[in-house]
Amino acid sequence: MGSAVRKFVSAETKERSVIVTKIGCAILGSGNIGTDLMIKIQETSKILDLKILIGLEETSEGLAIARARGIATTHEGIEVARQLSEWSDVSIVFDATSAGAHVRHNEACQVDGKQMIDLTPAAIGPYCVPVVNLEDHLGESNVNMVTCGGQATIPMVAAVRSVSTRVPYAEIVASVSSRSAGPGTRANIDEFTETTSHGIEVVGGAERGKAIIVLNPAEPPMIMRDTVYTLSIGAEPGQIAEAVQEMVTRVQAYVPGYQLKQEVQFERFGSNNKLHIPGMGDYEGIKSIIFLEVEGAGHYLPKYAGNLDIMTSAAMSTAEKIAELKFGMAA
Repeated sequence: MGSAVRKFVSAETKERSVIVTKIGCAILGSGNIGTDLMIKIQETSKILDLKILIGLEETSEGLAIARARGIATTHEGIEVARQLSEWSDVSIVFDATSAGAHVRHNEACQVDGKQMIDLTPAAIGPYCVPVVNLEDHLGESNVNMVTCGGQATIPMVAAVRSVSTRVPYAEIVASVSSRSAGPGTRANIDEFTETTSHGIEVVGGAERGKAIIVLNPAEPPMIMRDTVYTLSIGAEPGQIAEAVQEMVTRVQAYVPGYQLKQEVQFERFGSNNKLHIPGMGDYEGIKSIIFLEVEGAGHYLPKYAGNLDIMTSAAMSTAEKIAELKFGMAA
């Protein structure tokens, strides 16, 4: 296991040095997401030590920032990175490149015994939402971070499911600023909706999921907003509201800008007014409507890009939990 030992002076006492063992990691991709993740790790993580930033463009801003921060870099991809002396100290590798590149990156990292955290749509490993199912996948050498919409909304579906006997249907609408949607997002809208829909079912626990993404061109740019609709059976509104608030608090531990915009709204459907879901039939139960806002931390990306920030925050939180639970590191 690669790790680094550094000395830090306690902020409280400033009188003695404390030896803190940190686990080495690397980032593939020096674009917006990779750069934000780099800064987030360096400035906020107590147990991750970023060793290498790997890109493809020598003049990229991300690589320049990394060099200025004393991080090893290469613009020649993973094969050159594997030759760097720092590579032996790396235990966890984040991939913020593309689905196609991730297949090749994963093969190399598996050979070298590295833990992969996949921020691409490749989904070679199981979907992972840290507050919902990370501990179920500690034996996996590759976990996938679903999508930004999935990271924001799947915890809410899971919260409703946790107090219900069934969640026959869940639908989410993710609205993000068009300025925070890069060419990759724009070119893969169908993939986003399919992946998020599947994650709502596999991780969130809904029997059927549906996802919609809206790119909002408004100026000034709007903060990410998400609306989650669920139809549940076997839980009362008070139980659902409590479960949702508890889950919001858990997500806020790594995404402080994650919040409910208003109280959860409920509508009851009984035998005399069943809810008709096209293609599924008529249902009795509780319809819940959850309104969320996700503001970014502003480490590198603008604060309105909460959709990107929640991906990097969830990825870092996943790595920290893996370091604690799988590698035995102290937080």
